[in-house]
Amino acid sequence: MTDKTFTVLFLCTGNSARSIMAEALLNQIGQGRFRTFSAGSHPAGTVNPFALERLAKEGIPATGARSKHWNEFAQADAPDLDFVITVCDNAAGEVCPAWPGQPITAHWGVPDPAAVAGSDDEKRLAFAKAFAVLHRRVTLFASLNPASLERLALEQKVREIGRVDIPQHGE
Repeated sequence: MTDKTFTVLFLCTGNSARSIMAEALLNQIGQGRFRTFSAGSHPAGTVNPFALERLAKEGIPATGARSKHWNEFAQADAPDLDFVITVCDNAAGEVCPAWPGQPITAHWGVPDPAAVAGSDDEKRLAFAKAFAVLHRRVTLFASLNPASLERLALEQKVREIGRVDIPQHGE
């Protein structure tokens, strides 16, 4: 068993909702085993208030959450990354910078709750659904013991998490 803290970067185009929630979730669920960040290719500049509301409702702190550009994590002085996980289809299809540390990459596509038009209740429902998917996937990820797995097996397991279907209520 190792005491290594694994560094994880969650990516989304706007870095205002899904990646922010994933970052906060892994910080909470990972219990200090992970150093977690989030960023976007075209950051919105602000965190979506419905994302912050959902995290608060779930009792998950989002202290210091901010929407930021992924270039912050491609600099020479950036932390070496162990994992880079995209949570939106747009970011997964973009050409990413060269990440320090030769991280394992995976895609965990989650529908964009910030794109939902409608009433505040409809938006809250979309954020609750996205949160549920992220919670399940982050929980599965946090249950892995990266130090005990060969890189190829670990990469396969992290990518498989993105294919986990999460049934939605009423479907």
